[in-house]
Amino acid sequence: MSRRLLSLLALASAFATAQGVRADDVQVAVAANFTAPMQAIAEGFQKKTGHTVVAAYGATGQFYAQIQNGAPFEVFLSADDTTPAKLEQEGKTVAGSRFTYAIGTLALWSAKPGYVDDKGDVLKKGGFQHLSIANPKTAPYGLAATQVMDKLGLTQALAGKLVEGQNITQAYQFVSTGNAELGFVALSQIYKDGKVTDGSAWIVPSSLHEPIRQDAVILDKGKDNKAAQALVDYLKSPEATALIERFGYAH
Repeated sequence: MSRRLLSLLALASAFATAQGVRADDVQVAVAANFTAPMQAIAEGFQKKTGHTVVAAYGATGQFYAQIQNGAPFEVFLSADDTTPAKLEQEGKTVAGSRFTYAIGTLALWSAKPGYVDDKGDVLKKGGFQHLSIANPKTAPYGLAATQVMDKLGLTQALAGKLVEGQNITQAYQFVSTGNAELGFVALSQIYKDGKVTDGSAWIVPSSLHEPIRQDAVILDKGKDNKAAQALVDYLKSPEATALIERFGYAH
């Protein structure tokens, strides 16, 4: 057998082996507050495994409705722990796959430097027209914002100033575009590597609202997709955990 033929056969064998280790896509529903970390995680995940994350970002409550109506999501990264637990009870998840991937932090933020003080007293002074929050009925960060206002005794005083975003991304956009002077956002939207990256902010003490435990779960549509399990495993890795903490989450 000629040396050229042997080389061709070796090349064909290597190609066949590579084809046998097939990378897959995984369809992921991701809470809007986790957009920036998830984009970074998806990049690292693809480099490490070859699998590709196809992500949709939005409000947890809306994702719940979509999953109930047969949306093709295989993994769900929620902004709370109650929605994945509810799906689990309804038999729409892979048993034993649910876990807390992050604990969120709420922040009061303005795009204007110096506008928000480090104790949140700007809320009590009330010298603003609009306060942005996410819809508390569908977005856990919006619910946490209402709990903070209630705990501070400001619910009635601020009711006429509220501007509701469909999700935490829209709540952030209202502030970043100047349509609201300030708003309650996810710390991860304005924070990286240990500091607030723009404007001014009050990092809300966790004692002022219920813990924002964010759970992930493999949905029943992802039970036979190796990429779905691989993503969940990667989210638990030290590499992903360190990245998540860089964006201001506890773990």
